[in-house]
Amino acid sequence: MTAPARLPASLTLVGAGKMGGAMLTGWLEAGLDPRATTILDPAPSEAITALCAERGIALNPAEPAPAAVLVLGIKPQGLEAASAALAPLVGPDTLVLSILAGKTIADLKARLPGARAVVRAMPNLPASIGRGATGAVASPEVSADQRAVAEALLSAAGLTEWLEAEAAIDAVTAVSGSGPAYVFLLVEALAEAGVAAGLAPDIAGRLARATVTGAGALLEASPEEAAQLRRNVTSPGGTTAAALEVLMRADGLGGLMREAVAAAKRRAGELSG
Repeated sequence: MTAPARLPASLTLVGAGKMGGAMLTGWLEAGLDPRATTILDPAPSEAITALCAERGIALNPAEPAPAAVLVLGIKPQGLEAASAALAPLVGPDTLVLSILAGKTIADLKARLPGARAVVRAMPNLPASIGRGATGAVASPEVSADQRAVAEALLSAAGLTEWLEAEAAIDAVTAVSGSGPAYVFLLVEALAEAGVAAGLAPDIAGRLARATVTGAGALLEASPEEAAQLRRNVTSPGGTTAAALEVLMRADGLGGLMREAVAAAKRRAGELSG
């Protein structure tokens, strides 16, 4: 995690739902000053309301002041309606950090005319527990200091990868943004295959879930590449090798995953176009 000194002197979070609220918790743990933090959310959860009261965070003040960083965590379709109220909060030195899917830097600048420095980020669902994977891209106006601040904020939610071009965000969306759903589907499919092989549904479900979470933990703990870990599990002529012959054939998992990611990337482009 980036050093707390890189966190902003003041921050306004617009939208404190599941993702925004979880990121806020991570920022506070990393050292963000709650007294310099403002939450704007028309329907805050009980948990957010209690957190703000406990930590002295300003919640929906009547006249919010501009902050060093404005984080956009609302639903993408809500940007149009919220932009008029948010525009006065954006000055020439404000860093706008957006996690709105499908909203380009050009979209954000058009709706927030004062915005110059903009970072567009695409986190994924595990970011809500601090284990996310985020792709981010910065507009040319983002300074080195602002980029470091954005890095600190995004890294509180997990891995952050910086992209050279905004167009790559669509690929990030297809790989890591949608990726958790692919893994959840793998668990479903493995459990269903276990039932077909003769296991009771509850046992198959627990085994499939533990297998995927355990393999993920091993992948994180090991310095070896995924391909080498796969080879480590595979004995020549054994049961795993027999299964991999099916999964690795031309019409197997690799081809299906390439097709799936291409479809997701194409749709991401359509939604942001």
